[in-house]
Amino acid sequence: MSTLDTTSLKLPKENLEAEDFLPLLGTDYIELYVGNAKQAAHYYMAAWGFQPVAYAGLETGLKDRVSYVVQQDKIRLMLTSPLRPGGEINKHIDSHGDGVKSIALWVDDATKSYEETVKRGAESYHAPIQKEDKEGAVVLSGIHTYGETVHIFVERKNYKGVFMPGFRPWNPHYRPSDVGLKYVDHMVGNVGWNEMNKWCEFYAKVMGFAQLVSFDDKDISTEYTALMSKVMSNGNGRIKFPINEPADGRKKSQIEEYIEFYNGAGVQHMALATDNIIETVAALRDRGVEFLTVPSSYYEDLLDRVGEIDEDLLPLKELGILVDRDDEGYLLQIFTKPILDRPTMFIEIIQRKGAKSFGKGNFKALFEAIEREQESRGTL
Repeated sequence: MSTLDTTSLKLPKENLEAEDFLPLLGTDYIELYVGNAKQAAHYYMAAWGFQPVAYAGLETGLKDRVSYVVQQDKIRLMLTSPLRPGGEINKHIDSHGDGVKSIALWVDDATKSYEETVKRGAESYHAPIQKEDKEGAVVLSGIHTYGETVHIFVERKNYKGVFMPGFRPWNPHYRPSDVGLKYVDHMVGNVGWNEMNKWCEFYAKVMGFAQLVSFDDKDISTEYTALMSKVMSNGNGRIKFPINEPADGRKKSQIEEYIEFYNGAGVQHMALATDNIIETVAALRDRGVEFLTVPSSYYEDLLDRVGEIDEDLLPLKELGILVDRDDEGYLLQIFTKPILDRPTMFIEIIQRKGAKSFGKGNFKALFEAIEREQESRGTL
């Protein structure tokens, strides 16, 4: 299993308009507040091929919570549950259900990252703190973003341990094979009416991001629903945050449904990259992961729309994988149904063959598929 490189990097700049003063080196981990961390960890291992890494709880001196850390290549998830009634975690779960609390960003200097963002207007989540054990030290700081989501800046260049101080290695007998997931491609946030520009400006002003692309209700609409989206990226392109807001339509859009059931703004989906989407999706499907489906007619003129591709059309059609092309290449993508009881968070699997875009040509087919699911839930 690969681990995150903990050395400082001078990364080439991809998004030339980004000020990129932090800078960010990558996604360190994603923390989800969940009702039962032990069972959630088993789900991500059994269904998604994540490997057990670290644990913190009563046995490590924590009295109020328990956390399991699982990893697949460069993707790390921390699953956290409360151990007692009351408190922040219970309140979060009661309001939102299971969901992403923290998007932790790997930085060279967590203190500088905190100071730079707070002086530019970020609301502090917590000031820099240093955690130490015999393996070294990790510095953490945090700021608020949309809804109750936070960004944690993680500085781990002086740490050689399994995850961070306060955790111990977690070595259960059960270690399922991975499914070929590599890294976090992007993380999508849903915000309320007329809030998209506010949060895009936040990422530009506070974190030095720049806009990569925008989509309006003409790009992302069906007969019934519409939404607006802008994609913000840091300078090296390792962190990409599309921000969605609802737009006027005849019926309730997926963004409105999300905000209703999540009770506010939050992370809508994680897009996880693979080098072989056919193998990855086939393995996930065999393990019980359910995906949105599009009509077979989508594939009838696919090659006319996107040109020649390396993959055979038959397995793409059989698995329901979508294809889109931009000026730099093409991409393949597919979206799960909501992976939680509430119709909130889902996961995207994406394979890029040169393309830097986000599948604009698939929006209509995708959102019609989402509408079919909404209709079945009675929330369209």
